[in-house]
Amino acid sequence: MILTLSSALDGLQRHLNRVSPWVALLSLRLLLAWEFFESGLEKWQGENWFQEIQSAFPFPFDQLPASLNWQLSMWAELLCALALLLGLGTRFAALVLMVVTVVATAAVHWPADWSSLSELAQGYAISNKGHGNFKLPVIYLAALLPLLFQGPGKLSLDALIGRLRHRR
Repeated sequence: MILTLSSALDGLQRHLNRVSPWVALLSLRLLLAWEFFESGLEKWQGENWFQEIQSAFPFPFDQLPASLNWQLSMWAELLCALALLLGLGTRFAALVLMVVTVVATAAVHWPADWSSLSELAQGYAISNKGHGNFKLPVIYLAALLPLLFQGPGKLSLDALIGRLRHRR
């Protein structure tokens, strides 16, 4: 019984190791592409509210006009989401989206005032109850890290281009 279970677990691990390079990073790319594209689309269809928070943007974005920041954010979210979806320029797209996420966290999601780590920890939430709401941005940053460091995985245009280049 134990030997059979051990054998089954070994077989499962071998199978997961075979499909992991194809599926693991693809799942992150698809999730993040959806989330960032949706955010970019909201900006595309909505009104620019960045003027209200312009002073909260970190340097150098606080030096730019709110309308330019709006356009930069919208196009970064739309184009980089498509890049993640296709797995094309994945590491660059992940880096750009990380910058967008850090700027958004500083300008919108970070608590305005906090004096202790326990107060700051209250901002690790989905909804803002007066303490910020930086949980989703932290999750997005954590999900973008593997794409930045490992690339898109085998099921991507980056990998296909790499294989074609290697053949030559």
